[in-house]
Amino acid sequence: MAELESGTPGDGWERKILEKVALAAIAEQRTARRWSMAFKMLIVLYLFVVLFLGMGWFKKPGDNSSGKHTAMVELRGVIASDTQASADNITSGLQAAFKDSNTQGVVLRINSPGGSPVQAGYINDEIKRLRGLYPNIPLYAVVEDICASGGYYVAAAADKIYVDKASIVGSIGVVMDGFGFTGTMEKLGVERRAITAGENKRFLDPFSPVNPAHKAFAEKMLAEIHEQFIAVVREGRGKRLKETPDIFSGYVWTGPKSIELGLADALGSTESVARDVIKAEEIVDFTPHENIAERVAKKFGAAAAQALVNVTATSGAQLR
Repeated sequence: MAELESGTPGDGWERKILEKVALAAIAEQRTARRWSMAFKMLIVLYLFVVLFLGMGWFKKPGDNSSGKHTAMVELRGVIASDTQASADNITSGLQAAFKDSNTQGVVLRINSPGGSPVQAGYINDEIKRLRGLYPNIPLYAVVEDICASGGYYVAAAADKIYVDKASIVGSIGVVMDGFGFTGTMEKLGVERRAITAGENKRFLDPFSPVNPAHKAFAEKMLAEIHEQFIAVVREGRGKRLKETPDIFSGYVWTGPKSIELGLADALGSTESVARDVIKAEEIVDFTPHENIAERVAKKFGAAAAQALVNVTATSGAQLR
């Protein structure tokens, strides 16, 4: 009874047991929480991977190739360095298409009103290089709604050009657009102040009256580019081209008329060319498509660049 009344040995033993049980329970709870968090993170990671795969983040052009096929690259929209129809995009797609061992022929599907002669020239040159490098792989241009100006500059490098009955083809010419605001400025009472070094630095200034010498210089420059365009068309089309006084004037023609003039070869679509001409009905898209990550990165980069310009910009003379 004395031992129980003092309570010292009994209380010490029970306390230790309770502490061990409590500590074990706490450790078990912590372990359970860690496993729960790890499991949730794995689920989230899995969902992100599935989402990214679905959006094509990890997919490369031509990844869906399963055998002998027709490779397709799409040129859509205005041809410019900052668009999906840029030379960088189109040529990289063409290079991948030609390099694929299962490619039986390449279709360049075009729906473009034109754009930069420089970008179009880059694509034209690369098509000719690839055709020489892979002589057994033909490249055909297939026109959808429109293949005009720079679009036709690109198409002229193809082995053959196929069009639809309602396609618009041609516009072999060069244009330099601009506006004049002199009358508007006078009405608003706005005075133009421009200080330059170099007598022609205000070349084609929209806030000044037309300078005849500047206009003549611009026309000469455009004529040089036009001659380059004409030379590319003559080289690409060869004896098929039936030259008329209007053919290089900037006019456009419907599909059947373009065939009659030798600007195109026959009626056809991407599917019919793959099936009946290339004899490889399966079509694999090699067009580089910008994914969401790239779009976000570009927007972030553009915003950062603009912020830097806003911080560093000062008034004064500019080289432009």
